[in-house]
Amino acid sequence: MRDWDDTYRQGDTPWDSGEKCSELFRVLDEDNIMPGRALDLGCGTGTNAIYLARMGFDVTGVDISTVAIERAQGKAKEADLSVLFMTERLPSDFLHGNIFDFIFDRGCFHTIDNDDRPGYLEMLKNITKEGSVYLMLCGNAREPRSPGPPVLTEEEIRETFSGLFHIVRIRDFRFDTEGGKEAPLGHSCLMKRKGRKEEVS
Repeated sequence: MRDWDDTYRQGDTPWDSGEKCSELFRVLDEDNIMPGRALDLGCGTGTNAIYLARMGFDVTGVDISTVAIERAQGKAKEADLSVLFMTERLPSDFLHGNIFDFIFDRGCFHTIDNDDRPGYLEMLKNITKEGSVYLMLCGNAREPRSPGPPVLTEEEIRETFSGLFHIVRIRDFRFDTEGGKEAPLGHSCLMKRKGRKEEVS
């Protein structure tokens, strides 16, 4: 298993541009997503969680790396913003019972092993309600690269999530990267939680 603390210590984090995610900004604006309780899955050093807090969201950020979370806490303190940052390996039931209006996932799900995907879906089910919005950004199988993010096909995304979520849209976008490096192609997947009677197990 990858040592994520060591990854952050060594600075081998091309996804950590230090700037808010342009696709997150675009979706919040285009789809008029209003502030509420937000969860940033795989929040890294907290750039996007802090941005969401600035936009008026009540934010929780989660990451597997203690090093990343410590840096995120420092950045939030420096910005004088209240964000709850937590270290946790996903999927997990540690947030069970906490309901979020908006969940942002920039490259977390695509790192999850296939065997853990059902648990990830169960986690999402336990922390959302009808109408909760889930924005997932993942690598795009139409343009795999090495090194680069893990990739998914549009068919895999629909098969995985359509039982629990309405798929609002899936579109191509380019990840923001550190230092102006060539950006990988991704899927931007906007979803809304179905009502209980609509769910397909």
